[in-house]
Amino acid sequence: MAFAMSGFPNARPSLELILPAFLALYGTYDTARCLQLRWSFYHGGVLLLLYMDVMALAMIFFLLLYPYGGWIQ
Repeated sequence: MAFAMSGFPNARPSLELILPAFLALYGTYDTARCLQLRWSFYHGGVLLLLYMDVMALAMIFFLLLYPYGGWIQ
C-alpha cells in the first residue's frame, strides 16, 4: 500500500504515508507480543516475522522521508 501511495520514482512529498507507517508499527507491536520467554521453534518463527516487519518498516519510512531529503537526489 505504501509503495503504491508514494509513486516512488517520482519523488513527491506526501504525508499520507503516515497512515501505513502507523499501521505497520502497530502490526510490529502486535507481533512482538507473541514472543515467549523460552526459545522454541514458535519463538524462532515470531523472530523471523519481526525481522520481516522491520524490513517493511524501513522501506515505508524510506518512502516517507525520501522526498524531503533533497541531497539524496
